[in-house]
Amino acid sequence: MWAHPLRFPFTSWVPRCWAYLLGSALLGPLLLVVLVVLLVLGLGLWVVGVGMPVLVALALIGIPTATVARWRLRLVEPVPLPDPHRSLPGAGRRARVRTRLRERATRRELAHAVLASTVLAAASLGFTVLLVLSGLYTLAPLVVWALAPETVMLIPGHAVPGPLAALPFSAAGLAGLLLCAYTGALLTVAEVALARFLLGPREDDLGRQVLELTRSRARLADAFEAERRRIERDLHDGAQQQLVALSMTLGLAEYELRGQDGRAAELVTRARGEARQALEQLRELVRGIHPQVLTDHGLAAAVAEVALRHPIPVATDIDLPERLHPSVETTAYFTVTEALTNAAKHSGAGAITVHGRVSRGRLVVQVTDDGRGGADPAAGAGLAGLADRVALLKGRLMVTSPTGGPTTLRLEVPCSGS
Repeated sequence: MWAHPLRFPFTSWVPRCWAYLLGSALLGPLLLVVLVVLLVLGLGLWVVGVGMPVLVALALIGIPTATVARWRLRLVEPVPLPDPHRSLPGAGRRARVRTRLRERATRRELAHAVLASTVLAAASLGFTVLLVLSGLYTLAPLVVWALAPETVMLIPGHAVPGPLAALPFSAAGLAGLLLCAYTGALLTVAEVALARFLLGPREDDLGRQVLELTRSRARLADAFEAERRRIERDLHDGAQQQLVALSMTLGLAEYELRGQDGRAAELVTRARGEARQALEQLRELVRGIHPQVLTDHGLAAAVAEVALRHPIPVATDIDLPERLHPSVETTAYFTVTEALTNAAKHSGAGAITVHGRVSRGRLVVQVTDDGRGGADPAAGAGLAGLADRVALLKGRLMVTSPTGGPTTLRLEVPCSGS
């Protein structure tokens, strides 16, 4: 925007600043009328108990006016001013209104609307008067010549006899235009600075949005974890117990049919075997949803149990000073089990080690296999989902897998779980 002081009046920024200020001079009084009408109407209707919607409209009037102001800023400001409000996809009208009323950006936009309709409008109107008079005085000789022989008074009570006598007024008009070039630029810079201060996003707004989003994700994760444990409990206490009772009943039936009809005894024996198999599958399912050993004895015992059932020899070395936050233990457990599952399926490893320690308030778990390497963490959804869960806990999940191995998965997460 800035140029050499002597060249600046002849740049394209001068007419842009003038157009911006002329827009402020036209829109400011209209906005003031709207604000006054809403305020008077709202207070008047408040007496009869129906003024609340009007006052709410007054509180929110800054939002559309701020949108117009940000759009007008593009005339003089090359960098667009972002909208400070949160996006609310799918929210209903009442939810949108409640959210907008709670946002600080809404109050700042209302303050800008008040200033734009009073102080800024008055300054823009004064500038407009100066600009119009300067333009008229600049064209004074031409006006006098065109209206001759009519009497022309550029100053009340002083007639201008001819075009030559109007030349001093023309010089004054040129000086006024030169003054308007610099004055308009200063006023525009001040309005732009105020708009950026009141209408743009702030770090505290973004911080609250991120914090609210993080809390929302945490609530969803906790709700999912609670639902998963409920399903595990229902399966353990309901379907699993019924299968155990069914297996016992079939065992009694098999005992009663022993030595009788061979075909019936064979069918009962087969049914008992299938019930036993279904029971084992259900136990595996329950263990996969949330292992009871993790709840009762912690991360080290749960990982040790998984290592005993793994087809590849797994050496575990997890030494924790105390039980950790349940979300931390759950995330670490399923990260280890996912890593062990991937190693069994794809690595061709002959040995796996799991190492876990607490260091500087963070749980650090590392799973290493001696397989062929070349693993791509983005290829599967398992680790991607775990990475999202780890990120929710403000942790990190890193995978290094050069061709030829080894493959190392490293988890770091705060022990507090937040």
